[in-house]
Amino acid sequence: MRQANFAATVFACKNVTDWQKDFGGLLMPLKVYNTLTRKKEAFVPRRPRKVGMYVCGPTVYNYIHIGNARTFLNFDLIRRYLGWRGFEVNFVQNITDIDDKIINRAKEEGIAPEAVARKYLAAFQAHMNDLGVEPPTKAPKATEHIKEMIELIQKLVDRGVAYETEDGVYFAVEQFPGYGKLSRRSLEEMRAGERVKVDEKKKNPMDFALWKKAKAGEPFWDSPWGKGRPGWHIECSAMSLKYLGMGFDIHGGAQDLIFPHHENEIAQSEGALGKEPFVYYWLHAGLLNINEEKMSKSLGNFTLLADVLKDWQGDVIRMLMLGTHYRNPLEFSDSGLHEAQAKLERIIEAIENIDFALKSNLAIDYQKTALLSKASEVAVTKFVHSMDDDFNSAGALAAIFGLIKEVNSMIEGQSRIPAKQMLSEVKGTIIELCQVLGLNVTKSKAKKLTGEIPQPITDLANQFFDSEQVAQASIDQLIARLLDVRAMAREKQDFKVADNIRKVLVDSGVEIEDTPQGWRWRIKSKIN
Repeated sequence: MRQANFAATVFACKNVTDWQKDFGGLLMPLKVYNTLTRKKEAFVPRRPRKVGMYVCGPTVYNYIHIGNARTFLNFDLIRRYLGWRGFEVNFVQNITDIDDKIINRAKEEGIAPEAVARKYLAAFQAHMNDLGVEPPTKAPKATEHIKEMIELIQKLVDRGVAYETEDGVYFAVEQFPGYGKLSRRSLEEMRAGERVKVDEKKKNPMDFALWKKAKAGEPFWDSPWGKGRPGWHIECSAMSLKYLGMGFDIHGGAQDLIFPHHENEIAQSEGALGKEPFVYYWLHAGLLNINEEKMSKSLGNFTLLADVLKDWQGDVIRMLMLGTHYRNPLEFSDSGLHEAQAKLERIIEAIENIDFALKSNLAIDYQKTALLSKASEVAVTKFVHSMDDDFNSAGALAAIFGLIKEVNSMIEGQSRIPAKQMLSEVKGTIIELCQVLGLNVTKSKAKKLTGEIPQPITDLANQFFDSEQVAQASIDQLIARLLDVRAMAREKQDFKVADNIRKVLVDSGVEIEDTPQGWRWRIKSKIN
């Protein structure tokens, strides 16, 4: 049996070859799609079993929208899988806590920029917790790394790749021959698509700010070029280089950061240090769309994550995201969330089915035990192969649902079931694989029974129980007690009472299932 604690068993092997010999060649090379090369490549970190990973974090000037959340969920998935796969992941995600947007928001709210940053950073961290996103290994703030940014800018100036003007310091794109290699654009193409007003102080319209000299009333730090603040791009270079070093393994972010942000990071990092590569693997997550348009604050078509979390569990949102490959676009809709809720319920109900079977005294079917063991091994194999193929979460989910289908067929309404040890191991496998995807199915609920108890259920309960007890009971308790009464009525062949209890509960949205192990119930529609 290899289902329980599969990761610990498999990835404790000394090397891939040993693991393949032991497990019949199940493990294939982990492949990732590298934006830099535009192809899938075998993932080989610079240090064995250790991964340096940097993902662009939030600019804390507002609450994040659901499109932002998709990026953070996607890279949480990647980080989790790498950890389960046996890599030690040093995950760095910056916090942009000084920026033009923050300064403008401070003016709007009549508070200091640092107060704006604190307010929205706290909200961001709370929302990530709601989504089950694990905190980064390091979350450096831009304002705490001004020294490193100034040092990096100075190196660029000294190497002749940057120059000073009356309003700041700019990177000279024409002095860096590799500019455009990530986005696959030439300078001519970039200039043709440039929409901003040409700044006559710059040598080339595509030159970008490394340091912005402060205007009256703006936050500033001292520098060799006068009082000012860093540009947006330089902070990610400075902090990733500090905590991960030149030539680290993975740099991630949304696809709309490829140009100019990530292109500029490469230019200023490699331009300052005079060597390459800055990063080996560039991973970019697809965007979230609404009505077939990219969701963004600038377009005004965004939905705040906070608003979605009012109506949906974090695991439902995550399930919606997992159903589409991280690099592909995803359409956000209420119907999609309802489908994700149904998928989550299938997993939770499968675990409940197994728990129900584990409590039964049904006879053991050893043929089913062997078949379920094989089904579990096949599911894990498919899960690993899917995730090894550039983190194909949709395929990984399909593997989990395939196992759920098998186990349900062997225990629902059956008089003989697989051995309980095998059922327990399969339950552990389902939970573990879900945890790899960030789904905490042991804490999620298929349907929350909240609010007032429906009057028909209360009226029915008052026919059998003391009214004070009914008033103090929860809806879950009342349903269970009424089903006990129904079971006793059926034993006495009082089918009028039994059928009436069933009708009231079913009409209120309760699904009742009579099995060889006894009755069970679940909510399959809104409680009326």
